[in-house]
Amino acid sequence: MIHVYLDDYRTCPKGFVLASNAEECKQLLDHSEIEILSLDYDLGWAQPTGYEVVRHIVETGRYPKHIYLHTSSAAGRMQMYHTLSLSAPAETKLHNGPMPDALLHEIAEKV
Repeated sequence: MIHVYLDDYRTCPKGFVLASNAEECKQLLDHSEIEILSLDYDLGWAQPTGYEVVRHIVETGRYPKHIYLHTSSAAGRMQMYHTLSLSAPAETKLHNGPMPDALLHEIAEKV
């Protein structure tokens, strides 16, 4: 089971696999079991957004165990959270914000 960090700009936390665009993230969702997924919304000028990944999750039913939204886009966070909150199964924990530092440190120490 892996942890995935979707972002085109920020540094990927230790213990996570970086997906720098929506397509990479969708491929990881399709071919890996993901425990933690942390999503950015804006992924570069004229590029698909994190919402494209959310739509893919909903369409395929491939939900990670935990989903965090670390984006700085308030509108993007709302859109992603709303869509996921309507469809995510009870065993998926949806967090409307970034991962806590304590969790990041815990994961980094296991690597």
